[in-house]
Amino acid sequence: RKDPPYTAASMLSFLLCKKFPLAKYSRALHTSTQLKMNLKEVVSKLEIFAPSSLAESWDNVGLLIEPSGEKAVKTVFLTNDLTEPVLEEAIQFNTDLIISYHPPLFRPFKRLTSKSWKERVAVKCVENKVAVFSPHTSWDCVPGGINSWLVSPYGPGKSRPVTLSTSTIFPGGFSHTITMAGVAVSTEQLQPLLAMPDISVSIDTTAVTISCPKSKLEDIISSLPSSLVDSVRITAHTLPPIPHTGAGQIITLDTSLTLSQALAITKKHLAMEHIRLAMANGVCMDTPVRSIGVCAGSGGSVLAGVKADLIITGEMSHHEVLDFVHKGVSVILADHSNTERGYLRIAKEKLEKLLGPEVNIIVSQVDRDPLQIV
Repeated sequence: RKDPPYTAASMLSFLLCKKFPLAKYSRALHTSTQLKMNLKEVVSKLEIFAPSSLAESWDNVGLLIEPSGEKAVKTVFLTNDLTEPVLEEAIQFNTDLIISYHPPLFRPFKRLTSKSWKERVAVKCVENKVAVFSPHTSWDCVPGGINSWLVSPYGPGKSRPVTLSTSTIFPGGFSHTITMAGVAVSTEQLQPLLAMPDISVSIDTTAVTISCPKSKLEDIISSLPSSLVDSVRITAHTLPPIPHTGAGQIITLDTSLTLSQALAITKKHLAMEHIRLAMANGVCMDTPVRSIGVCAGSGGSVLAGVKADLIITGEMSHHEVLDFVHKGVSVILADHSNTERGYLRIAKEKLEKLLGPEVNIIVSQVDRDPLQIV
């Protein structure tokens, strides 16, 4: 019998089978499949993890750099600060999306040149088609976020945000309530009102109550008979707070620590050999600590009104520290990004569960606080 001539495809198959046993070959084929996710889908999932709406009003969060066209994401790179050395590291890993906790684009640019390092970072990201996303204060506020991590090592207790975040929408979408009480009203008089969309009207024998968005107020008043206008009362509602969500954290411990113990726990948690401490007036290292307030980064304003035995943050001004110690509050300062960077390991685990095996997540090894104690 004459064997058929080998084709290029059959020869390649033969060589692969000789090289790999069947089980290994099938595994090799499986692992060689390039898993990926669309950038818009990744950003959508990041918004589920920590909605950008939780960020402070002054912040600049979300997708900051978006390459043109469809962008597939196979590798996500986490960093606290997107500096030039960190960007070089990310590019070496063929990164598709950088999640930089601090927004590298904050103040508006009037030009993109090579003169400033932030402009160079932006240009290089665009040139390499690397997307950039920044969560910043949305990660501070979300339950299980940076401040939850920062307060976690001091023992069990009752914790809460220092200030609660507020919802961006009103219940039912209604920001105002209009009431008319103590007047005789017929349904016929209210026909123009009842025909109006996007409002809620309740009528009983003694009052009419209308729930509506602010944009409908003028139309509603105009639709009412003139005899009823004088009886109108308008109530503006406030946005409701979001439970367990907000800036900073304060914990009341089930079992108190000494100041010395709290200091040692902080050093271990932040992987720091040295740390700055301002002891409150009349306090020593053996003084009990029952309540602790924390705020990642620069926490002077967030923690200003906190009544606690100890507060922990990255940085604050000289005069803010003096104010605290004169109020009987000890202060630990660890430098700005040292109170944030350790959370990237936790974020990696959370994002691996959120994004699944389609995306490989890497934490920068180059990223570090610019200040060192020498």
